[in-house]
Amino acid sequence: MIVGIGVDLVDIPRFEASIARTPKLLGRLFTTAEQALKPHSMAARYAAKEALIKALGGSDGVHWTDIEIGAEASGRPIFALSGETATTVAERGITALHLSLSHDAGLATAYVIAESIPASAAPGALA
Repeated sequence: MIVGIGVDLVDIPRFEASIARTPKLLGRLFTTAEQALKPHSMAARYAAKEALIKALGGSDGVHWTDIEIGAEASGRPIFALSGETATTVAERGITALHLSLSHDAGLATAYVIAESIPASAAPGALA
């Protein structure tokens, strides 16, 4: 069952200017691995983190560096959550996160769907 949907759009040149103006943002927003990426990829990951917060219904218990966007062998983007953010997502009953990223024409976008298993469909649930 879908419990949340989030979408975000980032203007890449504006994002790059913000990072250039305030370099400390990199350490506050991105993991060490993400900081090594090209600006358009970082902008897409920023959008993904914003979209995740929207899908969760708010930022309580969510920390930027507890969210890392990686990729499966196929290239499909995935979330790797840790710390309090992983705990928060689990406590909200979310069992799957779906992520789509794109960047083109100076814009980066991300779309997130958060799912949970309805109590009636969970293993061992009473009918």
